Amino acid sequence: MPRLARLDAPGVVHHVIIRGIEQRKIFRDNKDRDDMMDRLSDLLPATSTSCYAWSLLSNHAHFLFRSGNQGLSTLMRRLLTGYAVRFNRRHKRHGQLFQNRYKSIICQEDIYLRELVRYIHLNPLRAGIVDDIRGLNRYEYCGHSVLMGKIDYDWQETKYVFSYFGKSIKKGRKGYYSYLKEGMNQGRRPELVGGGLIRSLGGWSEVKKLKLKGQDRIKGDERILGDSDFVMAVLLEANERMDRCYELKSRGVTVESLEQQVLKLYQIGKEELYSKSRQRVRAEARSVLCYWAVRELGLDGTSLAKRLNMSQPGVAYAIKKGEKIVKENDFQIIQ
Repeated sequence: MPRLARLDAPGVVHHVIIRGIEQRKIFRDNKDRDDMMDRLSDLLPATSTSCYAWSLLSNHAHFLFRSGNQGLSTLMRRLLTGYAVRFNRRHKRHGQLFQNRYKSIICQEDIYLRELVRYIHLNPLRAGIVDDIRGLNRYEYCGHSVLMGKIDYDWQETKYVFSYFGKSIKKGRKGYYSYLKEGMNQGRRPELVGGGLIRSLGGWSEVKKLKLKGQDRIKGDERILGDSDFVMAVLLEANERMDRCYELKSRGVTVESLEQQVLKLYQIGKEELYSKSRQRVRAEARSVLCYWAVRELGLDGTSLAKRLNMSQPGVAYAIKKGEKIVKENDFQIIQ
């Protein structure tokens, strides 16, 4: 059966898996692992990609990324090509290093982010690389040790992950650790790396027909992990995102015009929009602007973060909040 085209869109969460060809090792020693770490430290900020979880094993690796405005493909192409070239040179080998292409699964964040962070970070324990939870706490080639405060990689986003487990960093870390320990005996969880299987239905055109008939039970395929509404939204957005972006730009919509619309909508001044105040109206206004600018207009998240004097994770959180506000109030971009 022909493989499905990979879905890619900025601002969504991807569970990425890379494997060695013929199950061969892609990390032979810690120098290889350190090389991967160095490349991530350069490429994640350069592509405005957030990393929430990761683990390096011997013949494969897992990552949980939120793609930047360029999408995931730019990051992965630069990361894997550069790594493979150096790996082959260092180990005096030739030929393909990775198994076909990387696997990328778009994930429904509100349902699966917690589970995927746990699943990915338990991989070294399941694989026997560490003996117990104490060993995992100290294992430096897994994002769990960063969340536990044992190692510091500034390219790994911790505050956003902790926000899913508690209202403060301290409570978030405690909640995360308890949640992780609860899942230690769950096994390999194949449902988290493949989505629901729908290929046998005859492709997405047949799935859409089922959806229209009200048979709302399809969960997704290997490219998407989420409920039926999320699957259909991702497919629709994958086809229409760029059309929407170009349509808005052709109408003369700019980040400046979006800014003016938000100011008028919330009846606030520009200085209030750009302040760091958490007052509800100002925070909502910034969230709407972030959602419209990044998701609708296609503005780079890094550029918007600099414009609003916000962190990249802060913009990512604001986009999520802004999407909810826009949909609940049926706000429309006017130009």
